[in-house]
Amino acid sequence: MTYIFLMAGKGSRLHPLTLGYPKSLYKLDKNTSILKRMVSLIKKYDADADIIVVVGFMSEKIKEEVSGVTFLYNPFYEVTNSIASLWFAREYLNHENVAIINGDIVVEEKLVKDYICCNVDRPKVLIDSSIKNAGDYNVQVNNGRILVMSKELEHYYGEYAGITKLDRESAVKLKHCIEGMVEGGMYDQWYENALVQMIFNEDFQLFYEDVSEYKWTEVDCVSDMLLAKQIHTML
Repeated sequence: MTYIFLMAGKGSRLHPLTLGYPKSLYKLDKNTSILKRMVSLIKKYDADADIIVVVGFMSEKIKEEVSGVTFLYNPFYEVTNSIASLWFAREYLNHENVAIINGDIVVEEKLVKDYICCNVDRPKVLIDSSIKNAGDYNVQVNNGRILVMSKELEHYYGEYAGITKLDRESAVKLKHCIEGMVEGGMYDQWYENALVQMIFNEDFQLFYEDVSEYKWTEVDCVSDMLLAKQIHTML
């Protein structure tokens, strides 16, 4: 399977803590960063993993952190969003079985084994239905399908967990969509907004897996950093 990590951003919501290093290098213990842990777990459960890491802010520090992955550079990280980073990795959206992972996600090991490293049966996102309030990027669903994903939803079924899994057909559709959006000047968008465009414009069928029984967090604030350390120490 191909795994695309998007970690070009500056982590501005965690300033001043992230002024000197990227969020993906946040230490969960003395020797283990967010990035190193995720790469290690994926290689543990997928020996043939093809791991792509899109970097931008302090890219050289990130490149020193892990080996055995392919690094791509988004030189416009200060003025773009994740759609531009995925645009730089768009050739890998021609692959069979693609997982797109936001670079500040920390999940328990069992979730990596049960969902992230499994082959794709249909296009899906991972969501957490236990989060009904104060979610960051949220989803509304109907009959097993995603209706909409947005930061603006006031009422929603759950929070998006920062991971999308696509088969070749749906990955190629996403590739064409982000190419059109970037060429149209929409390089300041989250790449997930392209999935929403596909749902609205093409009746794209995007499904979901509810991972509310698993521990995970997106590292956006100090309390998230503490939770990430707790997840890392789970047996």
